[in-house]
Amino acid sequence: MKKYLFYISQNYSFAILRPIQEILLQRGDQVYWYFEGNAVTESFLRSGEHRLRDARQIFEYRPDVVIATSNSIPGFLPGLKTCVFHGFDAGKRRPNGENDHFKIRGCYDLYCTQGPGMTRVFQEKQRQLGFFNVIETGWPALDPLFTRPFHKQATTTDILFCSTFSKRLSAAPILIDTIHAISREMDWQWTVQFHPKMPREIVEAYQKIQHEKLRFVETDDIIPLLQQADVMLSDTSSVITMFQVLHKPVVTFRNISPGPHLLDVSEEGRVLEALQTALTRPETLMQAITRHIEELHPYRDGRSSERVVEAIDAMLQGKCPVQRPRPRNFLRNLKFRKRLGYWRP
Repeated sequence: MKKYLFYISQNYSFAILRPIQEILLQRGDQVYWYFEGNAVTESFLRSGEHRLRDARQIFEYRPDVVIATSNSIPGFLPGLKTCVFHGFDAGKRRPNGENDHFKIRGCYDLYCTQGPGMTRVFQEKQRQLGFFNVIETGWPALDPLFTRPFHKQATTTDILFCSTFSKRLSAAPILIDTIHAISREMDWQWTVQFHPKMPREIVEAYQKIQHEKLRFVETDDIIPLLQQADVMLSDTSSVITMFQVLHKPVVTFRNISPGPHLLDVSEEGRVLEALQTALTRPETLMQAITRHIEELHPYRDGRSSERVVEAIDAMLQGKCPVQRPRPRNFLRNLKFRKRLGYWRP
């Protein structure tokens, strides 16, 4: 029996890590959760799931493996530090032009990548730095898309609006009047769901415009929403790829890196026309989506969680030795110690 720790700081991590938890529990391993910060809702824990409440308990538990979805975690925690990511690369960049999705912060021993496009970038960084391994597994969060039975009600046309919280990229504050008007005009069912970091005033604004054809949803599991929708409206969000893995069209508003796999518009007045076009599923668009998904996430077997566990096993068994030790990361770990209130070695 191996001991696993799921280290999370946002509610969306539940849906990403639970498919892995299912595999681990089936084979007799032990799993505990740890919540960093105040953004995780404790009531989202299910019956039979257990939580460690402070760093002292983590060290008493002494996990063999720590799995996280965030960009960084404390490097001084015991166990093999494994990153399974919190989403796809949406092309977002820092003010200095750096793509945050591919930044190596010296926290992890293993990166489990989602598809060939991501794997190539991380393997090149692995060759340069040498203190971690990269194994392509697919993304565990998508396993339920292919393993969870779903039967759509064919009598409705469903539009899902998802928006990033990033102020400079978010379509939510710009499109609220447009979405409200379209939802009143067209015989479509709208669902609105945002990143948990979306400013509360925007959330409340959409809650106020709800009616029989438009609902706002807060959830830790977006999978049923993706399965129900016929078309997604978004901006520059990694959830776009999650939706397109189902081979469905997406209309984006001012996407920062639009390609042939997206129907991108830059004016509010063109949103309705683009949605109507998307519902016809143009052949050239659907072919572009297929090519795009083959690069980002070609796996449709619902077994990415199994591949993650197999990759971890290979690391623990010494089958994938690293060239050099992880950097000490003194300053970053000092900040984590202060955040966790833990100062022991």
